[in-house]
Amino acid sequence: MKSQNSPIRYHERMKVAIYCRVSTEEQDADKQEYICKEYCKNNNHEVFRVYKDTISGKEISRPEFNIMLDDMRRYKFRGIVVTKLDRIGRSLKHLLSLFDEFFTKKVEFIAVTQNIDTSTSAGKLQMQIMGAFAEFERNIISERTKEGMRGAKNVGKRGKDKRQRKKRGVLRK
Repeated sequence: MKSQNSPIRYHERMKVAIYCRVSTEEQDADKQEYICKEYCKNNNHEVFRVYKDTISGKEISRPEFNIMLDDMRRYKFRGIVVTKLDRIGRSLKHLLSLFDEFFTKKVEFIAVTQNIDTSTSAGKLQMQIMGAFAEFERNIISERTKEGMRGAKNVGKRGKDKRQRKKRGVLRK
């Protein structure tokens, strides 16, 4: 029987997907796969499938990643394991939309080398903090856009085309 003060954390058995991504053919995703499989073995997780892509992280559409998302939407596993957060995406906007979907589908996310695990309270807190910063960023962008639109209106311009506005059917000069 484990004591309550034990630093070893026991997870219930969970079926997980492992996602590995490298940017170039010269790189090798096998090390990522090994690290993730060791983590799963040590934490009593069953590996459903390993998905591997060789493509830039800035690309939102990636063949194996898309298959993994389809499998997730069909509830074939309950968790996604990666070595680092940047393996699934580099855009904050994209990451947050993914995490929204993970939350909706009740899929946990684990970044092994960064100690991010949304099945724990600390991992959920990390994701909420990221979400708060992203919302702040969205609000700042919105404020700047509205400010820019007010400025454009004051000089008789609209949007990106910068053409003068027509008022009462007459072009103002």
